[in-house]
Amino acid sequence: MSESSVNKCVTLGLAPSFGFGDRIGLATPGHVRAMQRSGSGIAPIFPQQSIREMTRTQRTADQVMRDALVGAKQAGWEGPIGADADHLKTPEDVEMTARAGFTFFTIDPSDAVDQHADDYSESELRERFTKIRDQAPWYGSYVGKTVELPTGTIVELDEQACMRAAVKYGAAIQKAIALGAKIASACARLGQDHEIELSVDETEQPTTLAEHYIIADQCIDAGMRLVSLAPRFLGDFEKGVDYKGNLEELESSLRDHAAIAQILGPYKLSLHSGSDKLSMYPALARTTQGLFHVKTAGTSYLEALRVVARHDESLFREIIRFARSRYDTDKATYHVSATVSGVPDETDLSKEELEKVYLECWSDVAPGVGFTNPGRQILHCTFGSTLTDTRLGTAIRNLLDAYPETYEEVLADHFSRHLEALQAGM
Repeated sequence: MSESSVNKCVTLGLAPSFGFGDRIGLATPGHVRAMQRSGSGIAPIFPQQSIREMTRTQRTADQVMRDALVGAKQAGWEGPIGADADHLKTPEDVEMTARAGFTFFTIDPSDAVDQHADDYSESELRERFTKIRDQAPWYGSYVGKTVELPTGTIVELDEQACMRAAVKYGAAIQKAIALGAKIASACARLGQDHEIELSVDETEQPTTLAEHYIIADQCIDAGMRLVSLAPRFLGDFEKGVDYKGNLEELESSLRDHAAIAQILGPYKLSLHSGSDKLSMYPALARTTQGLFHVKTAGTSYLEALRVVARHDESLFREIIRFARSRYDTDKATYHVSATVSGVPDETDLSKEELEKVYLECWSDVAPGVGFTNPGRQILHCTFGSTLTDTRLGTAIRNLLDAYPETYEEVLADHFSRHLEALQAGM
């Protein structure tokens, strides 16, 4: 298929959207089938990959783009397609992904966030604030401001809230604005449209309403084309398993964050680590009134391993052994709670038990709930080591090439459940 026959990606604006990450390059036909099966009214992002994932899988931005667009074309997708250059941290990241044709740029300024700011005493906070005061020139314009949300919640931007936001996010806001300007100039030079998502979710503590307000207001005031923002929400959003937390408290918090997004934007609220979080999807869709973006990545890789489990038991057992040996090293950059000692090894498990323990099956899960099995996290976190292992990576790809129908079907089943859970809130 020639490049001229492959659709280019577009910006999706405020339409509800769903990002389908693909770490191998063969998942898009299954993603398309899920969209077609659910008839969801949700716009898809098929090319989606973070710089970290590209590094770990040894793929380029051009490869990610072409694999997704060719797969969508072959599967008969005729609707709009967004393309997410995920977790961008440097101007070089921006240039590379812009040239590849990405349209949705996720800025990740987490390296500039003071991750300890929430734990500082008042005296320590003041001391640190005096050292970074020039990084937050906006500080004085917010102190004493009160924001009344349509939900009835009052956001008090008092001295301490603004000071903590300055210490925690002052440098990160500057970095985000600079990268936003770089994205705008790169896309203008290339004659292409763009939209920006800002990710501030990679923190230990939830993003406060005051922090959300200041961050978004500053970025929009700087001219950033902000289409969505990913706060750190209440509860735990671990990789590969369902939401862990109080759903009622989460929904109340989501409603307030969505209200801020409406006041300042509007822009969408974005859920990162969205794979398998089915229990909280209706609340996200309901509180945002459809102004949401959900990002998934590793779950398509896990469904590829489900194909392995069903067609080559010995290979699946070998992958489990390898993953268990790599997990404690590879999990370093992920928020997970699984331990190798807490999950039985493959030795005494039957073929059916292997899939249940390490991947889980929908037949064992209550309707409207996602997967919760810690075995999935062991396989999830070790994708890079597995796929770049000369023998295992090649064997997985060869098996997916041999059984494309199985891969399409498990992906269609998996993601249609995700999309339907979001529809339940819309």
